[in-house]
Amino acid sequence: MKLARLFGSVGHDLAIDLGTVNTLVYARNKGIVLDEPSVIAFETIGGIRQIKAVGNEAKLMLGKTPEGVKAVRPLRDGVIADIDIAEQMIRHFVHKAADGSGFTRRAGSIVIALPSGSTKVERRALRDATSNAGASRVQLIEEPMAAAIGAGLPVTEPRGAMVVDIGGGTTEVAVLSLQGLAYSGSVRVGGDKMDDAIVSFVRRHQNLLIGEITAERIKQGIGRATPLDGVGETMVVKGRDLVNGRPGEIEVNEVMIASALRDPVAQIVGAVMKALEQTPPELAADIIDEGITLTGGGALLRFLDEALAHATGLPVKVADHPLTCVALGAGRALEDPVYEGVLSAA
Repeated sequence: MKLARLFGSVGHDLAIDLGTVNTLVYARNKGIVLDEPSVIAFETIGGIRQIKAVGNEAKLMLGKTPEGVKAVRPLRDGVIADIDIAEQMIRHFVHKAADGSGFTRRAGSIVIALPSGSTKVERRALRDATSNAGASRVQLIEEPMAAAIGAGLPVTEPRGAMVVDIGGGTTEVAVLSLQGLAYSGSVRVGGDKMDDAIVSFVRRHQNLLIGEITAERIKQGIGRATPLDGVGETMVVKGRDLVNGRPGEIEVNEVMIASALRDPVAQIVGAVMKALEQTPPELAADIIDEGITLTGGGALLRFLDEALAHATGLPVKVADHPLTCVALGAGRALEDPVYEGVLSAA
């Protein structure tokens, strides 16, 4: 059902950061009005999918659904893996954001942030899902550009700025100047790969099978990007003992998790080093002064800024609000004509 049939006389425009882990929606002149997990739960009856829950409620079901009910993330590695389910999720979030934003009901323009490395097929899938969810007009913005705008970097000036946006599915590395990307690169490693690495490490070394929610909790609690002397902080985790098949619990520590995260961190560092090697000299000179700005949920991994600073020899800082930079930047591009040049037709 098109939103044009649902909304009344006053339109609304939205900007959406459709992330692998979380979706944020920014409403024109309202700011961020929705921030929920990119999860949808459904039941298939007679070959027809019936939605059971979306967002916060659906995330609680991950790994705990009864037979016949699935809770899934319709995006993987920053792109749509299941267009039908993604469309249902986007429609739900758009309607919920519109209801909570104070707008009366009528379709408007929607700006969607997408990974810079997206293929034409992936862009078309995102456009179609958003259009079918009710947008009267769909525009796209590159995630690193949106992240840079949201972080307050001088993207409209003839000065180089470097942003590293670490999301759930991808890490976007870009050098920006004059509202354009002088360099952009995307590697499909982010928060999800970090969680997978923790699950794999605990399974191999501790014979305990844990779920992705538990792995995420470990990462947020004692995860770190650099090695350390000693054991560091510890955490008790529960799962299924692979030896006897019964529920069990173990204690993990910072050293273990730093070891588990070594490969994903190395891939992020490698992507940044590659970007620096391919940056034009004049812009590279600006980056020496401006440094590197980290955005996205992955930027909150402890000591990641130190690991990148050590590898590059450059100052590295985490943006003030890394989790919301992409949504804020997409929203500002929607509102402020000065950023009109960063938007493209879907």
